[in-house]
Amino acid sequence: MPVITNIDDLKRIYERRVPRMFFDYAESGSWTEQTFRENCTDFDQIRLRQRVAVDMTGRSVAGKMIGEDVAMPVALAPVGMTGMQHADGEMKAAQAAADFGVPFTLSTMSINSIEDVAEHTKKPFWFQLYVMNDTDYTSRLIQRAKDAGCSALVITLDLQILGQRHKDLKNGLSAPPKLTPKTIANLMTKWSWGIEMLGAKRREFGNIVGHVEGLTDTSSLSAWTNEQFDPTLDWGKISKLIEQWDGKVILKGILDAEDAKMAAKLGADAIIVSNHGGRQLDGALSSIRVLPSILDAVGDDIEVHIDGGIRSGQDVLKALAMGATGTYIGRSYIYGLGAMGQKGVTTALEVIRKELDITMALCGEKDVANLGRHNLLIPRDFEGCWQD
Repeated sequence: MPVITNIDDLKRIYERRVPRMFFDYAESGSWTEQTFRENCTDFDQIRLRQRVAVDMTGRSVAGKMIGEDVAMPVALAPVGMTGMQHADGEMKAAQAAADFGVPFTLSTMSINSIEDVAEHTKKPFWFQLYVMNDTDYTSRLIQRAKDAGCSALVITLDLQILGQRHKDLKNGLSAPPKLTPKTIANLMTKWSWGIEMLGAKRREFGNIVGHVEGLTDTSSLSAWTNEQFDPTLDWGKISKLIEQWDGKVILKGILDAEDAKMAAKLGADAIIVSNHGGRQLDGALSSIRVLPSILDAVGDDIEVHIDGGIRSGQDVLKALAMGATGTYIGRSYIYGLGAMGQKGVTTALEVIRKELDITMALCGEKDVANLGRHNLLIPRDFEGCWQD
C-alpha cells in the first residue's frame, strides 16, 4: 500500500485504475480549459502569513454550513456519474462523508439513485437539482429528495446549455461505456475496476432510468438529457423551485456580484461561487478570484460558499480566510474514490483536514472561525483590473 500524503498521490492511483473516459470526464474542462486550470493556479498567487509564539493547543477545524454542524467547512460537491468512477460510487462517497462528519451532495446525474443513497447512509445528505424541461419529472425528483430526507436542495444555475468538453466527445462518454474497439482495449487494462463494476447495484443513471415515461434504457438517455436542460431558466422559475422545496436551498453557479444579489433577494440560504469546475464557460474568472467581489456585494445577507480548484487543506484555509463560510471538493474526493473506494474518500478528507489544521496552526490560529484576511498576503491586483 503506497503512503498517501497529498491529493496528487490519490490522483496518480486513480488514473492507473479507472477507464480513460471516466478519468477524462473528471479531469477536464470546456474548450481550451483555461478556467479549469486557473481555478487551481490562482490559489497559488495567495500567500500565507506565518505567526509564531502562539499557544497552539486545543485547535478546532469544526464549523457550520447552512446551520449544520460539520467536522470541517468542506462538503462533497455534486459530481455526475460518480458510480462509474467506482462501483456503487455515490453510496460509498456518502457513507464516507457521513462517517467523517461533512455533507455529501448527490448529483441529479448520479448512477446510484436518491433512494439508493438514502438506504445506505444514516445521515441526511444534500441533493443537487438540474432544472429540466419536463416539469413533471422535476417535481417528482424534488418530492423524491424530500421523501429521502435530504436536508438541502442545491439548484445548479450554470448548466442551462451544456458546455463542450472535447475529451468527452472524443471518448464517446457514456454510462455504462459503449464497447467500441478503443474502449475495449482500455477496459482490458482496468480489470480490477471491471470486476468490481460487475457487482455494482447500478450502471445507468439511477435518478432517470425507470422514472421517465418512455425511457427504459440508456440508448435514448443521451438524447433526452441533451434536450432536457431548461434554457429558459430564470429567477422567476428559481423562486418557484425554492417555494416548492420549502426547505434549505443553496444556489450553485454564481460568478457575478449582481447574480449574488439576486440569489440573496430570493431568500436562498447560501450561494456557491462556482464556474462548474471550468466545465461550462471557458475564459471565465476562477472562483477564488471572483470571491472577494461577491462577498463585498452580499455582505452578511447570505452564506457564501465556494468550489473549484480546491486540492488541499491550504486551499480550504485560503478560501475561508478570504471570507467564504464553506468550501466544496469534487475532483479531490473523486480521485480518492476511483483509487481506493470508500477508504479513498476518507483518505482525501483526512489529507485535507490535516493540511488545514497544520496550516492554521502555523498561521497562528486555533479555530477556523477566527480565520480572516489578516492571515493572507493577497496581491493588490488579484481580482484583476478590468474595463467597466
